[in-house]
Amino acid sequence: MSINLDSDIAQALSDYTTDVEKALDEAARKIALSGAKELKKTSPKRKRNGGKYARSWGVQKQKDKQIIRNKKHYQLTHLLEFGHATRDGGRTRAFPHIASVEERVKKDYEEEVKRQIKKGGLG
Repeated sequence: MSINLDSDIAQALSDYTTDVEKALDEAARKIALSGAKELKKTSPKRKRNGGKYARSWGVQKQKDKQIIRNKKHYQLTHLLEFGHATRDGGRTRAFPHIASVEERVKKDYEEEVKRQIKKGGLG
């Protein structure tokens, strides 16, 4: 009797874990896509190149992570976010646009994790 109970509990925990993992993977993808979409809207755009920097935001899956990244102009992300030194010793203006999206994405994912754990990943 106790052997069946042990295996039943182990199976129930395994099913619960699998359900939660699937739900969180799906939620991470949706949240990352919404973050990339928001970055496309809020990123600085120059008239000369038609917003190529802003348009190149996307999501890439690496192992169990969803990474929001600028696919073509990744070199500019830090320079635009924080500004940089110029040749004549001055500094360029910073265009903060990544930090606010990062904070929102982290908060949304944290809330989703709590919700899925309470719910059991079902639904």
